Amino acid sequence: MAAEFAFKAVDWREGKVVLLDQTRLPAEEVYLEIADWREVGEAIKAMRVRGAPAIGIAAAYGVALAALARDPWREVEDACRELATARPTAVNLAWAVERMRGVAESAPLEELASALLAEADRIAAEQDAADRAIGELGAELLAEGSRVLTHCNAGGLATYSYGTALGVIKSAFGKGKIAHVWVDETRPLLQGSRLTAWELAREGIPISLICDNMAGHLMSRGEVDAVVTGADRVATNGDSANKIGTYTLAVLAARHAVPFYIAAPLSTLDPAAPDGSSIPIEEREETEVTTLAGTPIAPRGVRARNFAFDVTPGELITAIITEKGVARPPCRETLLKLLS
Repeated sequence: MAAEFAFKAVDWREGKVVLLDQTRLPAEEVYLEIADWREVGEAIKAMRVRGAPAIGIAAAYGVALAALARDPWREVEDACRELATARPTAVNLAWAVERMRGVAESAPLEELASALLAEADRIAAEQDAADRAIGELGAELLAEGSRVLTHCNAGGLATYSYGTALGVIKSAFGKGKIAHVWVDETRPLLQGSRLTAWELAREGIPISLICDNMAGHLMSRGEVDAVVTGADRVATNGDSANKIGTYTLAVLAARHAVPFYIAAPLSTLDPAAPDGSSIPIEEREETEVTTLAGTPIAPRGVRARNFAFDVTPGELITAIITEKGVARPPCRETLLKLLS
């Protein structure tokens, strides 16, 4: 990615966690400087920072922040407990916190803060390297002149700086393989229109924003050559949880013989989840559905359901692109081998 377009969704500067506030994009590019790990937890819950890898990195830096408190052992313990459960579906969150907990348990008090910060930096650097490897591997799967459809935001905003699904698109565009990108708006919080469109437009990649319910029509017209999305948790059999609406896209892609790819780092694979039924699905506030930017769009008193994720069965996924290789159905053996 060109330097002039570079950004970091999560960073550490002068003893503070720095987050690009994604609730204010695309209108404002505002960076939050946070000095209390509890505020990191609030930012994760409020989706000021979002995306499975990004919230894992944010939580790791939040634990490092806790080590700067007057009672570091207690604060780190509290931070690990609270941050690990800030959002339930993304496995990277608990995975990153467990790594931090392991460092905290072995570091002497005088080295606790520096050891935790170093580990958080490692998690961020590993994610950046994984994104770029996923991008290269995924780009090889796309044909010249591909018209790609993506859902939600699995770019640098969701990871660190480059992205998984958007990393594939960025890498393929750099190789001259992308003709166009269809960007689902992604109701109810519009991560596609607010975030993915913002990110790809900065790269000069040709895009068109579409309503979520327009994807099937485009596929029926032969205007989609591949679908690429991210994932928040992948079961060992390949079942993948991602932003609500992903399952619908996979069914449509199967109906129209369009390749459907998941791009996700191995930290998103949950070895304890044998299949999608083991993945907890977050349900959020009804008001996210009944309002839009604070304005009511439904009659007063109307109830809503607001599942944040759905699960796409592994058999509907053409391939899962990880930083260490590509897994195709049946995925279990390949995914576990890549993980080990």
